[in-house]
Amino acid sequence: MNLKELALKLGLSPTTVSRALNGYPEVNEATRERVVAAAKRHSYHPNTRAIRLATGRAMAVGHVIPLATKHEIVNPVFADFIAGAGETYSRNDYDMLLSVVPDAEEEGTYRALRSKGNVDGVILHAPRLNDPRIALLHQIGLPFVVHGRSTGTEAAYPWVDVNNRRAFLRATEFLLDLGHKRIALINGLEQMDFAMRRRSGYQEALAARGLMAEPALMTSDEMTETAGYRAGKAMLALPHPPTAFLVSSMISGMGVRRAIEENGLRMGRDISVIIHDDDLSYMKNGEDVPIFTATRSSVRVAGRIAAQMLLELIASPGGDTPSRLLEADLIIGQSTGPAPV
Repeated sequence: MNLKELALKLGLSPTTVSRALNGYPEVNEATRERVVAAAKRHSYHPNTRAIRLATGRAMAVGHVIPLATKHEIVNPVFADFIAGAGETYSRNDYDMLLSVVPDAEEEGTYRALRSKGNVDGVILHAPRLNDPRIALLHQIGLPFVVHGRSTGTEAAYPWVDVNNRRAFLRATEFLLDLGHKRIALINGLEQMDFAMRRRSGYQEALAARGLMAEPALMTSDEMTETAGYRAGKAMLALPHPPTAFLVSSMISGMGVRRAIEENGLRMGRDISVIIHDDDLSYMKNGEDVPIFTATRSSVRVAGRIAAQMLLELIASPGGDTPSRLLEADLIIGQSTGPAPV
């Protein structure tokens, strides 16, 4: 079925059908939903080449990954975000362009994507404090959405983020309510905005109970199993070791668990552990009963939201700057218990 035939069935003009399928704002929502439903029912797919010629759009979205963070490609968190975003792109007949580039070429890659017209917009990953890439994307006029936020950036920009500060504040409060006073933080790299916010929530919860965050009980590193293991092992060897760990990822948490078991201790009984990001498609936190107590926020859902936000910005440039703050749920698992006496 072609566009004219679909329009005839709907009693609409081909122009209206085309605009409804491509997200133009002048088409009302009821008409858009009717057109989209009919397209699915009749297995109609727009001719991408024709759309490109008619609209001047590339019908593609870019994701630029510097080599310094190449581990992101195999990180299940990144993979779930890409999967969620990909669902949205596919539903809207958009392609995804993934560029893995040397760090020194990241700025040039964004400029090339803009000048060549290879993409209509980009998702910016792993924002840092005062991230210069945001100013760059504003300057070159390439539509974008940030997955996360960048503290210190003055210009408004579109973003989707989880409330990292509140998630770690609640997790720390939960451990404090269980009687733990020596709570360790195994964080991600703290030049990254999310890690800074997580530390802030952790410290705020301790301060509210009259406790000081101890430097020996805080670490910042790549969120890998090995880094989690090394940090956990070092802290458990302290003269006054922690009785609980707050860990920035499930992968790091697995390393902490290994360190606990090597010390002849049992997670959940002798040492409590809370992780973040356990709602992953290919790395489940147990089955019926979660293994780890966790602050849960679906990164796949975040990918869908960020992608939809970007496509709307591409279709309707010059409007308000959107943002979306997602809250994390605290999921109780087998890894936490009362502080040992």
